[in-house]
Amino acid sequence: MVNCNLSMQIIPLIDEKNLYSVVDRIIDMIAASGVKFIVGPMETTMEGELELLLQIVKEAQDICTEAGVNRVLSVIKIDYSPGGVSIDEKIAKYKD
Repeated sequence: MVNCNLSMQIIPLIDEKNLYSVVDRIIDMIAASGVKFIVGPMETTMEGELELLLQIVKEAQDICTEAGVNRVLSVIKIDYSPGGVSIDEKIAKYKD
């Protein structure tokens, strides 16, 4: 059972012209992980097991440093419930 939603905002402190290429690499990594996710204008929200989502956060940091970023600001929000939690239960009434 999915027990966590994790929203992640990664801000690599890098030239603005290179910013989106790094963010795109992070989103590609999230997609390859197989977790359910939604990209928003300010953050990406994922759904899965807490341990897996925290590993994805670490991999996002690694992608930044591998791209030559010397400093990364990250904002992480976690909604955890042993009984299960989903993205859909939070946004279903707002979907078209």
